Amino acid sequence: MARFLCALLLLTTCAFAEDSLRVKRQDEAGKSDSNFDEVCKDKDAGEWFRLVPGEGDSCRDVIQCTSSGLQAIRCPAGLYFDIEKQTCDWRDGVRNCKVKNKERRVRPLLITNEPLCNDGLLACGDGICIERGLFCNGEKDCTDGSDENACDIDNDPNRAPPCDPSVCQLPDCFCSEDGTTIPGDIPAKDVPQMITITFDDAINNNNIELYKEIFNGKRKNPNGCDIKSTFFISHKYTNYSAVQEMHRKGHEIAVHSITHNDDERFWSNATVDDWAKEMAGMRIIVEKYANLTDNSVVGVRAPYLRVGGNNQFTMMEEQAFLYDSTITAPLSNPPLWPYTMYFRMPHRCHGNLQSCPTRSHAVWEMVLNELDRREDPSSDEYLPGCAMVDSCSNIITGDQFYNFLNHNFDRHYEENRAPLGLYFHAAWLRNNEEFLEAFLFWIDEILANHNDVYFVTMTQVIQWIQNPRTTSELKNFEPWREKCVVDGIPNCWVPHSCRLTSKEVPGETINLQTCVRCPNNYPWLNDPTGDGFF
Repeated sequence: MARFLCALLLLTTCAFAEDSLRVKRQDEAGKSDSNFDEVCKDKDAGEWFRLVPGEGDSCRDVIQCTSSGLQAIRCPAGLYFDIEKQTCDWRDGVRNCKVKNKERRVRPLLITNEPLCNDGLLACGDGICIERGLFCNGEKDCTDGSDENACDIDNDPNRAPPCDPSVCQLPDCFCSEDGTTIPGDIPAKDVPQMITITFDDAINNNNIELYKEIFNGKRKNPNGCDIKSTFFISHKYTNYSAVQEMHRKGHEIAVHSITHNDDERFWSNATVDDWAKEMAGMRIIVEKYANLTDNSVVGVRAPYLRVGGNNQFTMMEEQAFLYDSTITAPLSNPPLWPYTMYFRMPHRCHGNLQSCPTRSHAVWEMVLNELDRREDPSSDEYLPGCAMVDSCSNIITGDQFYNFLNHNFDRHYEENRAPLGLYFHAAWLRNNEEFLEAFLFWIDEILANHNDVYFVTMTQVIQWIQNPRTTSELKNFEPWREKCVVDGIPNCWVPHSCRLTSKEVPGETINLQTCVRCPNNYPWLNDPTGDGFF
């Protein structure tokens, strides 16, 4: 039992209360077990629930019905039990202490011995038939809401089909059954090892010097071009003159939302309109205030890597985004190549309570392959992988980081050469000089020792997949030579420093730095241009 719950825990090693309670179904006085039956009559196997709802210690305690009685556990100090997640979590993140049980959801009647509905219709939980397309569309069309209660990749009746290579063909579509196939069937030894370095959140005075040090114009790919990176930009505190300069240098700018809403559940449950305001709105802001006019802002990454299900990808289709880089694939060898979402994902939906898309979408997925954080993969016990480099919490020295980089590079380079993603928040490198030194030394060493390794942007990866070329053909691969080496002066030496307010961000005056004219208001969700027109 302890092993079972520990496997569920999200954030810490679990600690059971020493006085775990067992209530026997039969008592020695011969009384009936009616109380046990009453408590457990509607509970699923393995379900944890509360006898006493409330804050404080009551929120740490849950019980479970077993064949030998009621088994009780208590979350460690500082944690509460989240009824919906069925796991202990930090107290601030648990908002259902007054709830005893998981919500009971009526399931639709999708599989029955005899058909209940005519062709093109499916049955709700109450037996009423509605159109098949209304199931799992984000709106409750059944009176009991059951049409939205069986919507994972295995149950959505409108789910994307399995990969069909005869239909899914380059340059517009790419898939494989397990996600590990090399595009164009090029032998692995002839495939360039692409490495994508990305940074999330605002670009500002806290990290500009770091980016200048990494991308100093001296680090060159084998084709003679500067190494490139992708920046997923969130709005608040971003210096748009710095964004404009990074774009001028040939780095890719993508969007990471306007608000960076810190409630992870917001992103899981956001509507198509919510996603459009956050991501398409962020594109409007960054294009206007970083003066980007080449329609190059085509990528999306959700805050906290919280996937927004079909709503997120529907928004991306409607708003003409090219790719998403939010979905994580569990640690695997060989790693996965990016794929299009026309067909079913080649891996399980990975992560706690993630809401992965189930339907077909005309969007590329720049999947985040988890990194192997074991110091000695040949002998260390299994550890779960980590998607963002700075979430690999066991890396504490520069030497460890260097070995980690080499091991994960080898996993890709010696297998199917799927792109190696190194995803950062700038503070992790900026605040630890030992990590930064190890990282720069590793980049320089890789470039010096390999003539088939390229540090490229997300879009450049897609350009290669759509038109695969061997390493011998890459010196003149035009999509990788755009803004190959960029000299000259920045667009403006002294940007406008605009101190702005907004009705949507009451009580705050926020600084916006840009090479273009200051707006009337601080741009936000309902006024992304800052002109004051809501």
